[in-house]
Amino acid sequence: MRGGGADRLRRMLRRQRRAAAAGLALAGAALATSGLGGGGDGEAAASDAPAGAGRPSVRLVSAPVRIADAETVRLLRPGDRVDVIAVGDTGDDAHVVARGARVAKVPDDSARGPAAGAPGALVVLSVERSTATVLLGAGASGRLAVAVSDAN
Repeated sequence: MRGGGADRLRRMLRRQRRAAAAGLALAGAALATSGLGGGGDGEAAASDAPAGAGRPSVRLVSAPVRIADAETVRLLRPGDRVDVIAVGDTGDDAHVVARGARVAKVPDDSARGPAAGAPGALVVLSVERSTATVLLGAGASGRLAVAVSDAN
């Protein structure tokens, strides 16, 4: 029975992390489908692909994500294209979760103050629904960073 308590604790923490990630993904999906996330902007962006590009038109949604480095977010402007990178808690597990996401809005957090102790800054990205789900899940389980993409 050695280590039984530690194993139970690890399983409990893993379940809580998964539940939080699922909850955030569900909330993001609900916002995206309700139209509260600025759906008009996503509708216009869906036609950004050239006609006849061989790719079916996709519906874009607005995905609010919190980026760990607030100073980086201040450099962004609507219309910029960014790659979003998820960084695990240990810092050695980084991977790209979204490529070429269009910045839809950069809310001014300075007027409202920091959100209840949450580090970083909020940015609203215009992405496909499946990418929005991945972004929300990655944000719940680690930190997110952005790199300005060459696809501007």
